[in-house]
Amino acid sequence: MNSRWPRRGEAAAGPAPRGLYLITPDDDDTARLLARVDEIIGLATLLQYRNKSADRALRQEQAGALLQLCREAGVPLVINDDWQLAAQIGADGAHLGEADGALREARQAMGDGAILGASCYDDLALAEAAARDGASYLAFGAFFASPTKPKARRATPGLLAQSARFGLPRVAIGGITPDNAGSLVDAGADVLAVISGVFEALDPVAAAQAYLACFKGGARVQPKDPLHAGEAGLASQRASLREQGIAAETAPARKELLQGHESPLAQDAAPARSAMKDGEDHA
Repeated sequence: MNSRWPRRGEAAAGPAPRGLYLITPDDDDTARLLARVDEIIGLATLLQYRNKSADRALRQEQAGALLQLCREAGVPLVINDDWQLAAQIGADGAHLGEADGALREARQAMGDGAILGASCYDDLALAEAAARDGASYLAFGAFFASPTKPKARRATPGLLAQSARFGLPRVAIGGITPDNAGSLVDAGADVLAVISGVFEALDPVAAAQAYLACFKGGARVQPKDPLHAGEAGLASQRASLREQGIAAETAPARKELLQGHESPLAQDAAPARSAMKDGEDHA
């Protein structure tokens, strides 16, 4: 299966990318954020940098550091809300909501090769407009209750099937767990977007694998070490995922990058996180 995100005008050139779309949690400690992402980046098909609490300087620092991590992993990085920042640091694209500027302007500025995602919420008219204005993928949700956006509009799985006519990858977001993700994949979701369902899990690697297993033929590989699969373990996971047609790339060891952002918390690649409860703490 083609894991490359299509350039503008290539929507019908091959199958859409499939897999896990990781969205970063708000974390003002750059070293800790890098460590958390580094642990599971090899299981993602796309990473979105999102930090609603950071100022401009911190956002630029964190986005730049994550871009290095993504380059080594072979995983595209998109920036939430801010296509200007994405263009400034040379990120692969941006994700825009209704209030984040004109998608058409972002496409003109960033070029045909940029990955531009559009939040379509529960509205097919927004999806049609986004497709017309140059979106690379259409994101619908929230499908379930989400702690990240508790007042978010609620979408129905039928939107995923109805939006197939736009010929773009469809992203599902909002309260998605491994238990409810299968229904969205069956309805037409190409990619599952998750924040706390992975990053707040006691075992982020196993959580990411559980989401991937929701795709038909998804890998159910368990790492030898549940918190740190290691290079050999992740390489095995990558091979298994490729065999099943799900995009996942594994980066080599990235100690030098992490050391460049050293802090007392940076040495813990899996910082203390809240236990993931059934049906709770997912985005």
